[in-house]
Amino acid sequence: MVAALVATAGPALLALVAYQLRLVRTAVVFLVLTVVIAVPAVPFAVLAGRNLDPAPAVTTPGPPGHCVEHSGGDTRCPGG
Repeated sequence: MVAALVATAGPALLALVAYQLRLVRTAVVFLVLTVVIAVPAVPFAVLAGRNLDPAPAVTTPGPPGHCVEHSGGDTRCPGG
């Protein structure tokens, strides 16, 4: 995904700089190059993004399933 982004952003940035420097033909060439690279790169990036594993959901721990001894000499199980 990063390679697809860099491959399309590089020529686009060069086209913008060339246009700012009033190099219109150079800007058009790099703009066409950006489109030519972006056409196959966008579907590739979409497919690569679908294959990423999502982060696991944060879970909160529940009550313990066994008897827990409390400090102070109390050895009764909580809740009964």
